[in-house]
Amino acid sequence: MLFVKVKRTTRLEKRYSKKMGNISVKVTYIKKHLFGIPLRTIHKYRETYYGNVKDCADCVLSA
Repeated sequence: MLFVKVKRTTRLEKRYSKKMGNISVKVTYIKKHLFGIPLRTIHKYRETYYGNVKDCADCVLSA
């Protein structure tokens, strides 16, 4: 039986970038779960308009 699992979920979010303005991108979260309860986010990355994969640190959430 596994006590610690790593799950990956993808959802559509609205983000803001200086070059493109408001965009909706697919953001993938990699989270560590203990007994089905999420502990922390290990990494999150996004897919750009052109299909490249980037880290989410270079864009901020739109307010």
